[in-house]
Amino acid sequence: MSEIRPTNFSSVWSDLRGVTFSQGYLEAGGIRTRYIQSGDPSKPLVLALHGVGGHAEAYSRNFGPHGEHFWFVAIDMLGHGWTDQPAIDYQVKDYAEHVLAVLKALGRSSAMFTGESLGGWVATYLAVHHPEAVERLVLNTSGGWTAHPEVMARLKKLSNEAASDPSWERIKARLEFLMCDKSMVSDDLIETRRAIYAQPEFEATMARIMCLQDMEIRRPNMITEAQYRSIKAPSLVVWTSHDPTATPEEGKQISEMIPGAQYVVMNECGHWPQFEDADEFNRLHINFLLGRS
Repeated sequence: MSEIRPTNFSSVWSDLRGVTFSQGYLEAGGIRTRYIQSGDPSKPLVLALHGVGGHAEAYSRNFGPHGEHFWFVAIDMLGHGWTDQPAIDYQVKDYAEHVLAVLKALGRSSAMFTGESLGGWVATYLAVHHPEAVERLVLNTSGGWTAHPEVMARLKKLSNEAASDPSWERIKARLEFLMCDKSMVSDDLIETRRAIYAQPEFEATMARIMCLQDMEIRRPNMITEAQYRSIKAPSLVVWTSHDPTATPEEGKQISEMIPGAQYVVMNECGHWPQFEDADEFNRLHINFLLGRS
């Protein structure tokens, strides 16, 4: 047997080694919705929402530790992953309505929400407009506050190119956008996303998903200062030293608008701190959700 080892052998499956989890589909407001879950449904529910163009595997390194304390459920959001892709312009209210339908399908009226990027934007919308549904709120490199044209243009270009030509290199480039350490983009992660982007009609879906990168659509969807200040749920804002979408100072602005919010910056991480430094993220995240900090 050869002793030669690949330099980048990380895998979603190795992340889930030893974890009791399941993958399935549920009907949420007429939308066939894919989910991955760990933990016991008798425990407090944590609903995890990924970023734009993403999927539930964004949380592959969080299912095990969180499943020890919670019913931890990550979904493929509306139009994303293996969830249904209706022919609509995907705006924040649409995502939020789907998430509420997921909550109902899970048999719950409320949950703790953790959202990364677009997922944080959607979770913020829920905390503002449906406060009764949000027990605790974690905003992880969250969208909704900033609108940098150069960032929006780059994200739109990378995403549309990857969906129109789901080649190895284009998918790799899209995933590297998320990371401080580009070597974290493993072959397995590339193939996981490539299969999603290679679905029939996904190119058209991606163009609709990217509507929030157009300023005239983005602006009415953004969270206002008054809305942030109205949030009642205990909140944690997680930012990173190398986030490609906004600075730590901008993340701090969000935390200072939310009454009583905690704020933390994770070093040497990009847009996916829950993946790049899973041990530290899991520690601070679980402590917050358990009310220990």
